[in-house]
Amino acid sequence: MECAAKGRGTRCIGPPTRRCGRCGAVAYCSVAHQLSHWVDHKEECARFEQQMGSADVLHDFPFTFSSEAMVEVHERQKTRCSFFMRQGLHQVGMWRYECHCGTSVAASDYPRMFYDWNLPSMQCPCREPITPISMCLTNWKDYYEWRCLPLHSPVALLLHWTFTVYHALQLAAIRNSTNDSSNKLYIHYLGPDTELLQLAVFGELRALFPGIQIHIDLVGPAVPQFSRDGERINLCSYARCMEMDCPCKSSTENASFGVSNGTNSAVTLQLHKGFYHERYREIVEDSFPHLIVAPNAGIAAYASWLPTIEFIKEMNIPALFSDYCEEAANMAARCISSVTGHPLQIPIQLNPFRQPMAMEDSSMFLPCYSNCFIFGI
Repeated sequence: MECAAKGRGTRCIGPPTRRCGRCGAVAYCSVAHQLSHWVDHKEECARFEQQMGSADVLHDFPFTFSSEAMVEVHERQKTRCSFFMRQGLHQVGMWRYECHCGTSVAASDYPRMFYDWNLPSMQCPCREPITPISMCLTNWKDYYEWRCLPLHSPVALLLHWTFTVYHALQLAAIRNSTNDSSNKLYIHYLGPDTELLQLAVFGELRALFPGIQIHIDLVGPAVPQFSRDGERINLCSYARCMEMDCPCKSSTENASFGVSNGTNSAVTLQLHKGFYHERYREIVEDSFPHLIVAPNAGIAAYASWLPTIEFIKEMNIPALFSDYCEEAANMAARCISSVTGHPLQIPIQLNPFRQPMAMEDSSMFLPCYSNCFIFGI
């Protein structure tokens, strides 16, 4: 957290401990900096106040760890690191990138590790569901009940990537429009970063879309050019639990998890280095998308999105974006409308499958969650 008036002429005199009395979303190091920043902040203060008022809705999850992971992290009372330490998952496997001290993990290391949940079997979806999916899941509670998971299981903290794709497919009404004769679904996934170290969680799409072969092209500048550009990963099974005698480790199929050379995998991932508008033409030769998904896009923050959005407009393919907070989503909507000349076809709305842990590196006190709001064209 930095003083909202940092860089406005005079140096900060200390940590930003003085929050705006109206919105509570920004903080200052001194009264002088608060007064000097008002000329800018007055235009956004009422909007931030409204967004701060929805914090309780954003913090509303069914999990037993909700208060610790949402409210206390949001208010800087606890850190993500401390939460994962208490869970016994700090710096472990797929969980290593979930706090700042895990950012040094290289995405190029992933193919050789991180295929386990590092949880007991009763706490993770390491095998086929007991009953096939029979309804559209609308929230985390639905999913946990279907998968017979206890509400203290933290798997939703990683599965939000998978379920943002699932929810995007529902919003775009893609599932029922796929060609029944081919049973294949092609998704272009833009701007992967953290999830490059957590790709095993996409194996859960096997359970969510039984009988459908799903191919996901992950395209973005964070893909390592020399070690992973063009890499193909076949997810032959689900991410595994930590118990050595669990059936999830008993089959030959599971023994080669994630690196199979077979062609019958239910979920196939392929990585591509670069921006989407630069790589699309070569990708589409083998994979014309039913849907484009861009999690945590940050459209207003990166000028590189403008040619990509222009390209998506010309493609006329449904595209869903997400962002960390309502303010970022509103700014993204304005950018998209300026490029397309039209309002959003899928309006900004709360993602019921947002990550159930508040972000701790936000520059403001606005409630922020990974994949928090979702919207589309």
